[in-house]
Amino acid sequence: MLRVVFAGSPDCAVPALEAVAAAHTVVAVLSNPPAPSGRSREPQPTPVAQAAERLKKEGLIAPEVPVITPEKITDEIRDQLAAVKPDAMACFAYGKIFGPKTLALFPLGAVNLHPSLLPRWRGCAPVPAAILAGDRVTGISIQKMVREMDAGDILAQKQYTIDPTETAGDLLDRLSREGAPMLVDVLDRLEAGSDSGIPQKHDEASYCGMLHKHDGEIDWSRPAQEIVNRIRAFHPWPGAFTHTGDRILLIHKAHPFTGTTEAGHQPGTV
Repeated sequence: MLRVVFAGSPDCAVPALEAVAAAHTVVAVLSNPPAPSGRSREPQPTPVAQAAERLKKEGLIAPEVPVITPEKITDEIRDQLAAVKPDAMACFAYGKIFGPKTLALFPLGAVNLHPSLLPRWRGCAPVPAAILAGDRVTGISIQKMVREMDAGDILAQKQYTIDPTETAGDLLDRLSREGAPMLVDVLDRLEAGSDSGIPQKHDEASYCGMLHKHDGEIDWSRPAQEIVNRIRAFHPWPGAFTHTGDRILLIHKAHPFTGTTEAGHQPGTV
């Protein structure tokens, strides 16, 4: 079994951590710092950090394995990672870019699970981006980690159809569960000495940026299908919304009207 550092933060990365811990030896978990959560706004560990502690109790991760939650990767953090003598790193949705000094710590390399068909939708929000664009298919890519974001050689890739009613939350959950065993398979190949991948076609790359709360506001002048796609893409976060008087109306689900009857009101009227 490989000695693996796992890097990840949100709920979607938990299935990957569980799968890696069941198949290899997790020697460190790297996650974002605790953040305010809930009505109390008390700092809470990330879902991955919480899952790591649970897996310790279940015997899948050794009790002494460090769960490291730095604001940024410093020389001190790199020393902590080097001290556990890792063979490789497996990453999914960690939230930070690793520089060459960090990537050099892993003799067999670092691999990343990315929920898109790279080189399409490089960046931090590929699932909402695919829905916003009206893509009919998306997928999972396992790539070698390099200095440039999401630009490494492809080690494994699988395509999936996007259901026309699927929200970003639904789709990310499905891809996360499907991607976990793919990540383990790639680690198994690294252990066997096979690390060859397929270079990406960089001239075909497309990019997506970080989502913001204001992105969820509906522009009712846009075509109906585009509005529906935005509602799907922004569920559960940042959430689609519109204004009615001085109130905000959240919109969780919608479908385009296909009849011929005139509505009699302007789009967006409540």
